[in-house]
Amino acid sequence: MVLKQTLLALETLDSAYVTGEIVKELFSEYPNVEVTVTTVTGEKGSTDFIKILVPGTNGKTNGGTVPTFGIIGRLGGIGARPSRIGLVSDADGAIAAIASALKLADMQVKGDHLQGDVIITTHICPNAPTRPHEPVDFMDSPVDILTMNKHEVTSDMDAILSIDTTKGNRVINHKGIAISPTVKEGYILRVSEDLLRIMEMTTGQFAVTFPITVQDITPYGNGLYHINSILQPAVATHVPVVGVAITAQSVVPGCGTGASHETDIADAVRFAVETAKEATNGTCQFYSDAEFSQITELYGSMKKLQTMGEKASQQ
Repeated sequence: MVLKQTLLALETLDSAYVTGEIVKELFSEYPNVEVTVTTVTGEKGSTDFIKILVPGTNGKTNGGTVPTFGIIGRLGGIGARPSRIGLVSDADGAIAAIASALKLADMQVKGDHLQGDVIITTHICPNAPTRPHEPVDFMDSPVDILTMNKHEVTSDMDAILSIDTTKGNRVINHKGIAISPTVKEGYILRVSEDLLRIMEMTTGQFAVTFPITVQDITPYGNGLYHINSILQPAVATHVPVVGVAITAQSVVPGCGTGASHETDIADAVRFAVETAKEATNGTCQFYSDAEFSQITELYGSMKKLQTMGEKASQQ
């Protein structure tokens, strides 16, 4: 169902010459899809941020009121050239995001329109740096995490799936995909029952989740250990965010090549597309609004976990 789009995205990104404009061309045959590319230069190079809007029949772009769904492909870079040749494991998030957008766009021209808008964002960098991390090295990015969030998290998104390769650890020993608990405004909430149902339906297997800690939902740069950047979008928004991890049984470095598995990425794409359908149709909830209201009444705001902390605010 989505393997064609996954392979197309993978083949397109597996190039030393790929740019955001080249990715944009993949959507030239879809007149209703809006694609914008923004090149941003940082201390370690440049990258092309890409934003894809697939409008819904009753979405905000058409004057409607249906919530907007966000899909973010999280990564440092799709390649580590010149030190590594080829597509790196970290590219999986970008591949999944682009493939999800291609599938949603293709659905429209075949008459299957979602009610709400879907916004897909990621960035394209075939020559990103690497950085040390335990237990294996990670991909770094030409720009900092604040810049990433600025371009990948939009104010229109009402719920977000953040897709990221999450293989460089010893806490997830499963090949395929796994989802996180819902994160909202500094709170780690229960895993969404609706997302568990959708995951079991789209993978044909028991649902798999992965643990996250308070450290993981705080901003990068505060000196704390993070499993990776999968939940960094949660520090830049008040809406619920769920991480979709593309995983492995073994420990795989983010800068490793030959480690992207097409069928695993396709699982993430299928899950993202079906979640987009249900979230914009009102049949999938990321969290219980009543329970969130109760926990904040009992224990107060945890928004300080979305900041750099008290010491930073005093400087």
